[in-house]
Amino acid sequence: MTARLEDRGDRLLVVNANTSRRNALTPEYYDVLARALQQAGEARVASVILHGDGGYFCAGGDLTQLATRRDLPRDERLARIEALHDLVRGIMACPVPVIAAVEGGAAGAGASIAFACDMIVADPGATFTAAYVEAGLVPDGGLTANLARHLPRAMLMRMALLGEAVTADRLHALGAVSEVSDDPLAAAMALADRLAQGPTGAQGRIKALVNAAYATDPATQMDAERDAMAEAVAAPEAAEGIGAFLAKRRPDFAKVRA
Repeated sequence: MTARLEDRGDRLLVVNANTSRRNALTPEYYDVLARALQQAGEARVASVILHGDGGYFCAGGDLTQLATRRDLPRDERLARIEALHDLVRGIMACPVPVIAAVEGGAAGAGASIAFACDMIVADPGATFTAAYVEAGLVPDGGLTANLARHLPRAMLMRMALLGEAVTADRLHALGAVSEVSDDPLAAAMALADRLAQGPTGAQGRIKALVNAAYATDPATQMDAERDAMAEAVAAPEAAEGIGAFLAKRRPDFAKVRA
């Protein structure tokens, strides 16, 4: 078993368990993560957490498998890449926040998956590497798109052109990593606790707005905010949140989830 899904009630924990290959991606991991993203649409689920067994998040694509693709027809090569891209799109479109708990490091497509998440919690010395160039390859999985939102161009160029690793500490200082912790999984679980206490419907709308903001002009984004607010204010979560504020009590959003 190279991957498993642990159902923790209000959160889903996706574990990459391909430890003999530093958690390189496998078809089983793709299936498990896709299943978790589908289940994230259930009202009880407030977050999805990605983690790797054995002290390492993910080493990316398995080069022994990639080596066999060079002789495939172009359409088949494109289809294999699209499978990763569909997974990354699924993370970004997931209706609840997705948190990456990164120990040791994330390389190649593993880094692509981590940076597609809404929050990254990593141990301070964990490294993030876009070392495709060392194998004569180029980044995929949205890595350049997502890192360009956070990193200076010169730094991204060094990561991509030279394959240089960057520590979580440095990426945290630049805003690309949400939090550093000596125990990333425990810290990710603490974030999940906070999310579970909040209005998951509103959180989903916020996630969609923030993701759209990076690729949308201000006028269009304001229209999207207007539409999302019009939906949110009429939802049961708003009735509970506003009522709790006026009554000077803590809101209980769990009781109004569909």
